[in-house]
Amino acid sequence: ATSAEDWFQALLRAQTLSPHREVGDSEMQALAWNELARLTSWGKDYENGPTNSQSMLRPFGQAESAIRVTLFRDNHAWCPYCQKVWLFLEEKRIPYRIAKVTMRCYGPKERWYLAKVPNGMLPALELDGRLITESDDILAALEAAFGPLGKPMRAITAYRQLERTLFRAWCQWLCYPSRSAAEESRSQQQFEAVLGQVDQALSASPGPFFLEDFSLADVIFIPYVERMVASLFYYKGFNVKKASPGLARWFQGLEERGTYRGTQSDAHTHCHDLPPQMGGCYENGSPEQQQCKAMVDNGPWDKLPDCDYAEPQDAVQEALARTLKHKDAIIEANCIKDKVVVEEALRRALTNLTLPLTGRQDELCKATNKDMAVACLYIRDRINVPRDMSVWAARRFRDALTKTAASLGQPVSAPAIPMRDRFDQLPEQFRHYSRVAGA
Repeated sequence: ATSAEDWFQALLRAQTLSPHREVGDSEMQALAWNELARLTSWGKDYENGPTNSQSMLRPFGQAESAIRVTLFRDNHAWCPYCQKVWLFLEEKRIPYRIAKVTMRCYGPKERWYLAKVPNGMLPALELDGRLITESDDILAALEAAFGPLGKPMRAITAYRQLERTLFRAWCQWLCYPSRSAAEESRSQQQFEAVLGQVDQALSASPGPFFLEDFSLADVIFIPYVERMVASLFYYKGFNVKKASPGLARWFQGLEERGTYRGTQSDAHTHCHDLPPQMGGCYENGSPEQQQCKAMVDNGPWDKLPDCDYAEPQDAVQEALARTLKHKDAIIEANCIKDKVVVEEALRRALTNLTLPLTGRQDELCKATNKDMAVACLYIRDRINVPRDMSVWAARRFRDALTKTAASLGQPVSAPAIPMRDRFDQLPEQFRHYSRVAGA
């Protein structure tokens, strides 16, 4: 095992910083909140703009009084079954309202939701006053009311069965500890065999998608294949996109669609949200796996296989705007009790985030004590995509937080991300700060 000092030096090299780097005759000062606010004009039309996780209403040009659908989905925009329904609504441009509910691994269900859905199941959907649960039943009801997305559900049975076969092979490899190297190898081989079938199905299509055009067949595959890419890289050191050229091309096609990018999560979010949902995820301990794990946790995040589209020009502005909107909640929820220290740490990290905007890329606003560095790492490890911001915005913000913490010049660590639950992300602690659309 590497020593703490070796880990710290490796982290510094990964972030292209030197522990002896000089920033000038005087230490760089953090920007004030009003100075930071002047650096971003980023905004989004949550109701009528591109797909996003913050909206509470998507009218698609219709009067609110005419909207027939309400989608009940998770607060964190992470539930894979919610993602299927969400994508269908967005692709079909079906006007709908959104009501957000806590997933059990994040905290207790809201009483109002249990009164409506006693078992607390997500997603749920109201269509013309009729409550429907189970994502496949919801999709069938939406298809009957608004028409199919591409071929109807009954015509894609073979694809639905293939997706479930792939899901089972993934679970067998990821969620059960191997008792021997031979057992680990068999689980991997079983997954790769099914992955080959998926790759073959995609190769038979003239375009990047399963059928001639984007369809419900793609929607069925998206949630869990996205999670497979992230989790197998982190826990097994396995790159799904390299193993399946068809899926690599498929993801490139998906990332050209604003509907997908609006629901897309990232490797860090998936890898740390999956264990409490799946009942555990098991590392194979190989050198490749440990290297992949370190990259997901500590960066550089732009080298990960979770996202292939180019960085948008407004990624830094988005990260800044989204953080400024919720700075009070972020400070209050931090593990460091001295909130003056947390406030200063966050301003220093945001100052470093915005260095490209201020033309001061050669400088660094340093952390000045251990608590400040820990506060930065705690925030970094709890950024959630797409709940908080998009993939590239999160990459830039995590990078700034990591560099700020590393600037202290000594190794530090924040409290570990929980594996049995994610009560550190309890929505209730943020609600009194965020009761409006765009939260």
